[in-house]
Amino acid sequence: MDTVRFAEVNGTRLAYQESGAGDPIVLIHGFTLDHRMWDDQVQELERFGRVIRYDMRGHGQSDQPGSEPYTAAGDLKALLEYLKVKRAVVIALSLGGGVALEFAQAYPEMTRALVLIDATVGGWTWSAEWSSETGHVWALGRETGVEAAREAWLAHSLFVPAMGQPGVAARLRTMVTDYSGFHFTHDDPQTWPDPPALMRLGEIRCPTLVIVGERDVPDFRAIADALGERISGAEKVVIPEAGHMATMEAPPRVNEAIERFLSKVRHGG
Repeated sequence: MDTVRFAEVNGTRLAYQESGAGDPIVLIHGFTLDHRMWDDQVQELERFGRVIRYDMRGHGQSDQPGSEPYTAAGDLKALLEYLKVKRAVVIALSLGGGVALEFAQAYPEMTRALVLIDATVGGWTWSAEWSSETGHVWALGRETGVEAAREAWLAHSLFVPAMGQPGVAARLRTMVTDYSGFHFTHDDPQTWPDPPALMRLGEIRCPTLVIVGERDVPDFRAIADALGERISGAEKVVIPEAGHMATMEAPPRVNEAIERFLSKVRHGG
């Protein structure tokens, strides 16, 4: 496994790994997770270029947010500049997908292509069911503590398909256990674009692949529909029998979809 390194950028310290050579490919993890969630993808992606994966603020081995406002897209821009990357394919899951969308909107010249997997999008109106179940996790964090919030999060309907696979469940539990818990107990000073990303999907002009697990929760399946419909030329792939953690639940199918897309991006410039 490649060494974890640290970049002092944008007023914080971000942990990252890189491997392979050639055209840059950046991987952004989901909420409460870290760069290890991409273990099933890295070796395959190295055939297409230089793979960079990192931990966002408050996750993995990166620093927690401080008191100063910041944007996750700005952190990514600063990390890529630190690594002397001018333009990259950005592949992201869940919360990371929302960051990737905002990065592509803010820095289109740095975005060669997007792969959005079970992605969030800023400005989405969440269902009452999602808001209730997820709000319970945050309430536990504030009232009872991080451990209770972690357990409730792992029991969330979002992870039911993944937790049904013992190997995947063990990896998820390790990452969530290692997660700082910052967002469960603190107000994050992260800022978001106005108007939000959902209202500006038509601005995205780079090749885009939208991937969603067939068994993901309804909100994320609806987001995938919106992304596929509103981003010009976007392709959409549904991964059979997979849930929200499609990259970990069904790596061969996800990898095949990504590789097919990257081959087209490579040949199309």
